[in-house]
Amino acid sequence: MNFNEDRVRAAIAEQAGEWFVANEEAPLDTRDSAALAAWLRASPAHIEEFLGVSAIARDLKAAGADPEYSLEAILARARADEGAEVHPRWSRTIAAVRDTPSRPWFAVLATAACAVLSLGVFLMWNGRHVEHVATADVVTTMHFETRHGEQLTRVLADRSVLHLDTDSAVTVRYGRNERRVVLLSGQAAFEVAHEAGRAFRVIAGSTEVVDLGTQFDVRLERDATVITVVEGRVAVASFPRPDRTGSTSAQSRPTIPLSAGQQIRVSEGEWPAAPIAVDAQRATAWLRREIVFDHEPLGSVAAEYNRYTSKPIEIATPALRGLQVSGVFATDDPDAFVAFLRSLKGVRVEVADSRIRVSRD
Repeated sequence: MNFNEDRVRAAIAEQAGEWFVANEEAPLDTRDSAALAAWLRASPAHIEEFLGVSAIARDLKAAGADPEYSLEAILARARADEGAEVHPRWSRTIAAVRDTPSRPWFAVLATAACAVLSLGVFLMWNGRHVEHVATADVVTTMHFETRHGEQLTRVLADRSVLHLDTDSAVTVRYGRNERRVVLLSGQAAFEVAHEAGRAFRVIAGSTEVVDLGTQFDVRLERDATVITVVEGRVAVASFPRPDRTGSTSAQSRPTIPLSAGQQIRVSEGEWPAAPIAVDAQRATAWLRREIVFDHEPLGSVAAEYNRYTSKPIEIATPALRGLQVSGVFATDDPDAFVAFLRSLKGVRVEVADSRIRVSRD
Protein backbone atom coordinates (compact mmCIF):
# COMPACT_ATOMS: atom_id res chain seq x y z
CA MET A 1 0.00 0.00 0.00
CA ASN A 2 1.52 3.36 -1.00
CA PHE A 3 1.37 6.58 1.01
CA ASN A 4 -1.76 7.96 -0.67
CA GLU A 5 -3.64 4.69 -0.30
CA ASP A 6 -2.68 4.45 3.36
CA ARG A 7 -3.81 8.04 3.94
CA VAL A 8 -7.17 7.31 2.32
CA ARG A 9 -7.56 4.13 4.36
CA ALA A 10 -6.71 5.95 7.60
CA ALA A 11 -9.29 8.62 6.80
CA ILE A 12 -11.93 5.94 6.17
CA ALA A 13 -11.11 4.40 9.56
CA GLU A 14 -11.48 7.81 11.20
CA GLN A 15 -14.88 8.27 9.61
CA ALA A 16 -15.92 4.82 10.83
CA GLY A 17 -14.97 5.82 14.36
CA GLU A 18 -17.00 9.02 14.10
CA TRP A 19 -20.09 7.05 13.07
CA PHE A 20 -19.69 5.01 16.27
CA VAL A 21 -19.40 8.14 18.39
CA ALA A 22 -22.45 9.67 16.65
CA ASN A 23 -24.51 6.76 17.97
CA GLU A 24 -23.45 7.39 21.57
CA GLU A 25 -26.21 9.61 22.88
CA ALA A 26 -29.13 8.43 20.75
CA PRO A 27 -29.89 6.21 17.73
CA LEU A 28 -29.21 7.76 14.36
CA ASP A 29 -32.19 9.62 12.90
CA THR A 30 -33.64 8.80 9.50
CA ARG A 31 -31.36 11.20 7.62
CA ASP A 32 -28.17 10.01 9.32
CA SER A 33 -29.16 6.37 8.93
CA ALA A 34 -29.59 6.90 5.20
CA ALA A 35 -26.24 8.67 5.05
CA LEU A 36 -24.55 5.80 6.90
CA ALA A 37 -26.11 3.25 4.56
CA ALA A 38 -24.93 5.24 1.53
CA TRP A 39 -21.45 5.51 3.03
CA LEU A 40 -21.25 1.76 3.58
CA ARG A 41 -22.50 1.01 0.07
CA ALA A 42 -19.92 3.35 -1.44
CA SER A 43 -17.01 0.94 -1.00
CA PRO A 44 -16.17 -2.47 0.42
CA ALA A 45 -13.32 -0.71 2.24
CA HIS A 46 -15.88 1.16 4.34
CA ILE A 47 -17.53 -2.08 5.40
CA GLU A 48 -14.14 -3.68 6.06
CA GLU A 49 -13.17 -0.94 8.50
CA PHE A 50 -16.44 -1.34 10.39
CA LEU A 51 -16.03 -5.10 10.52
CA GLY A 52 -12.46 -4.69 11.74
CA VAL A 53 -13.64 -2.59 14.66
CA SER A 54 -16.42 -5.09 15.40
CA ALA A 55 -13.86 -7.91 15.67
CA ILE A 56 -12.23 -6.00 18.53
CA ALA A 57 -15.60 -5.12 20.08
CA ARG A 58 -16.09 -8.71 21.25
CA ASP A 59 -13.16 -8.30 23.61
CA LEU A 60 -14.15 -4.79 24.64
CA LYS A 61 -17.18 -6.22 26.41
CA ALA A 62 -14.86 -8.28 28.56
CA ALA A 63 -12.85 -5.16 29.33
CA GLY A 64 -15.85 -3.64 31.10
CA ALA A 65 -16.16 -6.62 33.42
CA ASP A 66 -12.45 -7.06 34.12
CA PRO A 67 -10.46 -3.91 35.02
CA GLU A 68 -7.25 -5.87 34.65
CA TYR A 69 -8.02 -6.56 31.00
CA SER A 70 -5.79 -3.95 29.38
CA LEU A 71 -6.24 -2.43 25.94
CA GLU A 72 -2.85 -3.79 24.93
CA ALA A 73 -3.92 -7.33 25.78
CA ILE A 74 -7.15 -6.92 23.82
CA LEU A 75 -5.28 -5.76 20.74
CA ALA A 76 -2.72 -8.55 21.07
CA ARG A 77 -5.44 -11.21 21.18
CA ALA A 78 -7.37 -9.56 18.33
CA ARG A 79 -4.26 -9.65 16.15
CA ALA A 80 -3.94 -13.34 16.86
CA ASP A 81 -7.54 -14.08 15.81
CA GLU A 82 -7.57 -16.07 12.62
CA GLY A 83 -8.83 -14.00 9.71
CA ALA A 84 -9.12 -10.78 11.71
CA GLU A 85 -6.39 -8.42 10.63
CA VAL A 86 -6.05 -5.46 12.98
CA HIS A 87 -4.39 -2.28 11.84
CA PRO A 88 -2.77 0.23 14.22
CA ARG A 89 -5.27 2.91 13.20
CA TRP A 90 -8.04 0.93 14.88
CA SER A 91 -6.37 1.51 18.24
CA ARG A 92 -6.71 5.25 17.60
CA THR A 93 -10.39 4.79 16.80
CA ILE A 94 -10.88 2.82 20.03
CA ALA A 95 -9.06 5.46 22.03
CA ALA A 96 -11.25 8.21 20.59
CA VAL A 97 -14.45 6.34 21.50
CA ARG A 98 -13.04 5.37 24.92
CA ASP A 99 -12.66 9.07 25.79
CA THR A 100 -16.35 9.90 25.27
CA PRO A 101 -17.76 11.19 28.57
CA SER A 102 -21.25 9.77 28.91
CA ARG A 103 -21.73 6.01 28.68
CA PRO A 104 -18.98 3.41 29.18
CA TRP A 105 -16.88 3.55 26.01
CA PHE A 106 -16.71 -0.21 25.57
CA ALA A 107 -20.49 -0.49 25.63
CA VAL A 108 -20.91 2.26 23.03
CA LEU A 109 -18.42 0.67 20.67
CA ALA A 110 -19.66 -2.87 21.20
CA THR A 111 -23.30 -1.92 20.59
CA ALA A 112 -22.49 0.10 17.49
CA ALA A 113 -20.14 -2.58 16.17
CA CYS A 114 -22.80 -5.28 16.47
CA ALA A 115 -25.28 -3.12 14.56
CA VAL A 116 -22.77 -2.33 11.85
CA LEU A 117 -21.69 -5.97 11.64
CA SER A 118 -25.28 -6.97 10.96
CA LEU A 119 -25.67 -4.26 8.33
CA GLY A 120 -22.37 -5.13 6.68
CA VAL A 121 -23.21 -8.83 6.51
CA PHE A 122 -26.63 -7.99 5.08
CA LEU A 123 -25.09 -5.87 2.35
CA MET A 124 -22.52 -8.51 1.45
CA TRP A 125 -25.04 -11.37 1.60
CA ASN A 126 -27.25 -9.63 -0.92
CA GLY A 127 -24.33 -8.89 -3.21
CA ARG A 128 -25.08 -5.19 -3.20
CA HIS A 129 -21.60 -3.71 -3.26
CA VAL A 130 -21.96 -0.46 -5.15
CA GLU A 131 -18.96 1.47 -6.47
CA HIS A 132 -20.55 4.85 -5.71
CA VAL A 133 -23.85 6.38 -4.64
CA ALA A 134 -24.73 7.44 -8.19
CA THR A 135 -27.06 4.48 -8.53
CA ALA A 136 -29.20 5.72 -5.66
CA ASP A 137 -32.36 7.60 -6.51
CA VAL A 138 -31.89 9.98 -3.60
CA VAL A 139 -29.50 12.92 -3.51
CA THR A 140 -27.00 12.84 -0.66
CA THR A 141 -26.05 16.20 0.86
CA MET A 142 -23.33 16.65 3.47
CA HIS A 143 -21.81 19.67 5.21
CA PHE A 144 -18.28 19.93 6.57
CA GLU A 145 -16.61 22.83 8.35
CA THR A 146 -13.55 23.67 10.42
CA ARG A 147 -12.94 26.14 13.21
CA HIS A 148 -10.07 28.59 13.56
CA GLY A 149 -6.76 26.72 13.44
CA GLU A 150 -8.46 23.39 12.66
CA GLN A 151 -8.01 21.24 9.54
CA LEU A 152 -10.07 18.30 8.33
CA THR A 153 -9.72 15.43 5.84
CA ARG A 154 -12.69 13.37 4.64
CA VAL A 155 -13.03 10.53 2.15
CA LEU A 156 -16.23 11.11 0.19
CA ALA A 157 -18.64 8.45 -1.01
CA ASP A 158 -16.93 8.12 -4.40
CA ARG A 159 -13.48 7.80 -2.72
CA SER A 160 -12.54 11.35 -3.64
CA VAL A 161 -10.68 13.04 -0.79
CA LEU A 162 -11.65 16.43 0.63
CA HIS A 163 -9.18 18.50 2.67
CA LEU A 164 -10.43 21.58 4.55
CA ASP A 165 -8.14 24.32 5.83
CA THR A 166 -8.74 26.57 8.82
CA ASP A 167 -12.07 28.47 9.08
CA SER A 168 -13.56 26.72 6.05
CA ALA A 169 -16.95 25.29 5.15
CA VAL A 170 -18.30 23.25 2.23
CA THR A 171 -21.52 21.59 1.21
CA VAL A 172 -21.19 18.35 -0.77
CA ARG A 173 -24.14 17.19 -2.89
CA TYR A 174 -24.00 13.84 -4.67
CA GLY A 175 -26.64 12.93 -7.22
CA ARG A 176 -27.03 10.47 -10.07
CA ASN A 177 -25.47 12.68 -12.75
CA GLU A 178 -23.31 15.12 -10.82
CA ARG A 179 -21.08 15.60 -7.80
CA ARG A 180 -21.24 19.22 -6.64
CA VAL A 181 -19.25 20.93 -3.89
CA VAL A 182 -19.98 24.50 -2.81
CA LEU A 183 -17.10 26.19 -1.00
CA LEU A 184 -18.84 28.57 1.39
CA SER A 185 -15.73 29.97 3.04
CA GLY A 186 -12.01 29.37 3.45
CA GLN A 187 -9.90 26.92 1.45
CA ALA A 188 -10.25 23.33 0.28
CA ALA A 189 -8.16 20.84 -1.68
CA PHE A 190 -9.58 17.91 -3.65
CA GLU A 191 -8.19 14.58 -4.81
CA VAL A 192 -10.88 13.57 -7.24
CA ALA A 193 -11.79 10.00 -8.17
CA HIS A 194 -12.68 10.20 -11.86
CA GLU A 195 -16.10 8.96 -12.94
CA ALA A 196 -17.16 8.97 -16.56
CA GLY A 197 -20.57 10.56 -16.93
CA ARG A 198 -20.68 12.14 -13.46
CA ALA A 199 -18.80 15.42 -13.32
CA PHE A 200 -17.15 16.75 -10.17
CA ARG A 201 -17.86 20.47 -9.84
CA VAL A 202 -16.68 22.97 -7.24
CA ILE A 203 -18.50 26.29 -6.94
CA ALA A 204 -16.68 29.09 -5.10
CA GLY A 205 -18.06 32.62 -5.26
CA SER A 206 -18.68 33.51 -8.91
CA THR A 207 -16.40 30.72 -10.16
CA GLU A 208 -17.09 27.13 -11.14
CA VAL A 209 -14.28 24.55 -11.36
CA VAL A 210 -14.96 21.38 -13.35
CA ASP A 211 -12.59 18.50 -12.63
CA LEU A 212 -11.06 16.62 -15.53
CA GLY A 213 -9.34 13.99 -13.35
CA THR A 214 -7.02 15.80 -10.99
CA GLN A 215 -5.90 17.18 -7.64
CA PHE A 216 -6.53 20.87 -7.11
CA ASP A 217 -6.93 23.60 -4.49
CA VAL A 218 -9.57 26.33 -4.21
CA ARG A 219 -9.31 29.34 -1.91
CA LEU A 220 -11.98 31.95 -1.28
CA GLU A 221 -10.51 35.34 -0.46
CA ARG A 222 -12.43 38.49 0.38
CA ASP A 223 -12.63 39.68 -3.23
CA ALA A 224 -11.34 36.78 -5.33
CA THR A 225 -11.24 33.02 -5.86
CA VAL A 226 -7.84 31.36 -6.36
CA ILE A 227 -7.58 27.95 -8.08
CA THR A 228 -4.32 25.96 -8.15
CA VAL A 229 -3.86 22.64 -9.96
CA VAL A 230 -1.47 20.13 -8.37
CA GLU A 231 -2.04 17.21 -10.75
CA GLY A 232 -4.13 16.68 -13.89
CA ARG A 233 -6.42 19.34 -15.35
CA VAL A 234 -9.48 21.43 -14.53
CA ALA A 235 -11.70 23.84 -16.46
CA VAL A 236 -12.60 27.14 -14.81
CA ALA A 237 -15.81 28.89 -15.81
CA SER A 238 -17.94 31.71 -14.46
CA PHE A 239 -20.85 30.69 -12.26
CA PRO A 240 -23.96 32.88 -12.59
CA ARG A 241 -24.98 34.45 -9.27
CA PRO A 242 -28.44 35.99 -8.81
CA ASP A 243 -28.58 39.78 -8.54
CA ARG A 244 -30.92 41.79 -6.35
CA THR A 245 -33.79 41.17 -8.74
CA GLY A 246 -33.25 37.41 -8.59
CA SER A 247 -31.96 37.23 -12.15
CA THR A 248 -29.07 34.84 -12.81
CA SER A 249 -28.13 36.15 -16.23
CA ALA A 250 -24.37 36.55 -16.58
CA GLN A 251 -21.97 37.82 -19.19
CA SER A 252 -20.75 35.03 -21.43
CA ARG A 253 -17.09 34.28 -20.63
CA PRO A 254 -14.73 31.69 -22.05
CA THR A 255 -13.81 28.58 -20.09
CA ILE A 256 -10.17 28.60 -19.03
CA PRO A 257 -8.28 25.27 -18.86
CA LEU A 258 -5.66 24.79 -16.13
CA SER A 259 -2.95 22.12 -15.96
CA ALA A 260 -0.62 20.96 -13.19
CA GLY A 261 1.49 23.79 -11.80
CA GLN A 262 -0.90 26.52 -12.96
CA GLN A 263 -2.97 28.96 -10.94
CA ILE A 264 -5.67 31.48 -11.71
CA ARG A 265 -7.17 34.31 -9.65
CA VAL A 266 -10.75 35.31 -10.46
CA SER A 267 -11.70 38.65 -8.95
CA GLU A 268 -15.27 39.86 -8.55
CA GLY A 269 -16.30 41.64 -11.73
CA GLU A 270 -13.15 40.65 -13.63
CA TRP A 271 -12.23 37.66 -15.76
CA PRO A 272 -8.55 36.72 -16.16
CA ALA A 273 -7.07 36.18 -19.59
CA ALA A 274 -4.87 33.21 -18.75
CA PRO A 275 -3.43 31.22 -15.81
CA ILE A 276 0.06 31.73 -14.42
CA ALA A 277 2.75 29.19 -13.55
CA VAL A 278 3.24 28.58 -9.79
CA ASP A 279 4.88 26.15 -7.40
CA ALA A 280 1.84 24.00 -6.61
CA GLN A 281 3.52 22.33 -3.64
CA ARG A 282 4.17 25.73 -2.11
CA ALA A 283 0.60 26.87 -2.79
CA THR A 284 -0.74 23.78 -0.99
CA ALA A 285 1.80 23.79 1.87
CA TRP A 286 -1.15 24.10 4.27
CA LEU A 287 -1.86 20.41 3.65
CA ARG A 288 1.43 19.77 5.49
CA ARG A 289 0.51 22.37 8.12
CA GLU A 290 3.07 24.78 6.71
CA ILE A 291 3.14 28.25 5.20
CA VAL A 292 5.92 29.17 2.78
CA PHE A 293 7.16 32.67 1.92
CA ASP A 294 9.84 33.89 -0.47
CA HIS A 295 10.74 37.57 -0.09
CA GLU A 296 7.24 38.62 0.88
CA PRO A 297 6.22 41.51 3.15
CA LEU A 298 5.98 40.80 6.86
CA GLY A 299 2.44 42.20 6.85
CA SER A 300 1.31 39.43 4.44
CA VAL A 301 3.20 36.80 6.41
CA ALA A 302 1.57 37.87 9.67
CA ALA A 303 -1.91 37.93 8.09
CA GLU A 304 -1.46 34.40 6.76
CA TYR A 305 -0.10 33.10 10.06
CA ASN A 306 -3.02 34.69 11.93
CA ARG A 307 -5.37 32.37 10.02
CA TYR A 308 -4.10 29.53 12.20
CA THR A 309 -2.85 30.88 15.52
CA SER A 310 -4.98 31.52 18.60
CA LYS A 311 -2.67 34.41 19.57
CA PRO A 312 -2.66 36.85 16.63
CA ILE A 313 0.37 38.84 15.51
CA GLU A 314 -0.01 42.62 15.69
CA ILE A 315 2.52 44.76 13.81
CA ALA A 316 2.67 47.98 15.85
CA THR A 317 5.21 49.77 13.61
CA PRO A 318 3.70 50.32 10.12
CA ALA A 319 7.13 50.50 8.47
CA LEU A 320 7.74 46.87 9.42
CA ARG A 321 4.82 45.65 7.32
CA GLY A 322 6.90 45.98 4.17
CA LEU A 323 9.93 44.13 5.57
CA GLN A 324 10.77 41.30 3.15
CA VAL A 325 10.99 37.85 4.77
CA SER A 326 11.46 34.27 3.56
CA GLY A 327 11.04 30.89 5.18
CA VAL A 328 8.98 27.78 5.81
CA PHE A 329 6.91 27.97 8.99
CA ALA A 330 4.83 25.35 10.80
CA THR A 331 1.32 26.64 11.45
CA ASP A 332 1.10 24.66 14.70
CA ASP A 333 4.45 25.81 16.18
CA PRO A 334 4.00 29.43 17.34
CA ASP A 335 7.14 29.35 19.49
CA ALA A 336 9.30 28.69 16.44
CA PHE A 337 7.64 31.53 14.56
CA VAL A 338 8.19 33.93 17.46
CA ALA A 339 11.85 32.88 17.53
CA PHE A 340 12.08 33.69 13.82
CA LEU A 341 10.57 37.15 14.36
CA ARG A 342 13.04 37.85 17.14
CA SER A 343 15.89 36.90 14.79
CA LEU A 344 15.01 39.77 12.44
CA LYS A 345 17.34 42.72 12.74
CA GLY A 346 15.79 45.77 14.38
CA VAL A 347 12.61 43.92 15.38
CA ARG A 348 11.23 43.74 18.91
CA VAL A 349 8.73 41.01 19.83
CA GLU A 350 6.53 41.07 22.94
CA VAL A 351 4.40 38.01 23.73
CA ALA A 352 1.30 38.76 25.82
CA ASP A 353 -1.58 36.55 26.89
CA SER A 354 -3.79 37.47 23.95
CA ARG A 355 -1.44 38.67 21.20
CA ILE A 356 2.09 38.91 19.83
CA ARG A 357 3.22 42.51 19.37
CA VAL A 358 5.90 43.29 16.77
CA SER A 359 7.54 46.71 16.75
CA ARG A 360 10.73 48.50 15.81
CA ASP A 361 13.53 47.83 18.28
